[in-house]
Amino acid sequence: MHHRTLTRLPMILLAVLAAATPALAGAMARPGVGDPAPAVTLANADRAAVTLKDAQAGKPAVLVFFRGGWCPYCNRHLGALAEIEDDLATLGARLIAISPDSPARLYAAPKREMQPKFLLLSDQDANAMDAFGISFVVPDELVAKYKTSYMIDIEADSGRTHHKLPHPAVYVVDAAGVIRFAHVSEDYKVRLEPAAVLEAARAALK
Repeated sequence: MHHRTLTRLPMILLAVLAAATPALAGAMARPGVGDPAPAVTLANADRAAVTLKDAQAGKPAVLVFFRGGWCPYCNRHLGALAEIEDDLATLGARLIAISPDSPARLYAAPKREMQPKFLLLSDQDANAMDAFGISFVVPDELVAKYKTSYMIDIEADSGRTHHKLPHPAVYVVDAAGVIRFAHVSEDYKVRLEPAAVLEAARAALK
């Protein structure tokens, strides 16, 4: 399986991003291939509650968990995945991206360089990332350093004080809500190439 390591970011930003990758904390056991996707409720940009089942609308889905609009690696990955959205639609699959960003920040994150057409959902209470077993807690001292030194305020972005972020992850979930492919990266620099995501979706949904 192909992976992408995103580079060419300022070294000072690389350092602060690297510091925000502690071990899992408070997350549940990770569901795997063949397991049902957790029944979680998220929120859309209008602050309306949306279950994962409703978001799928009876279709297979490619779920992408990302850390937020402040994360350049996430934004580059989302921009790259937007290029295969039509191909996924040909397979009958929806592309759904989930982050801790509050509903108000989903499409208006100040550090996001692109405005995605696919569905963005808010997991500001960390219910989904916990249920998928991919959450970790950013230490308080690093939260403060983010805010004072790098102008990254994860509390303002999420509207919450739990300081949880998800490890970047991609899941292919079939129309019945069963996980058919799972990839979790605990290295924030490593993301699946769009071609690999499309390949996984084709194999999982054929």
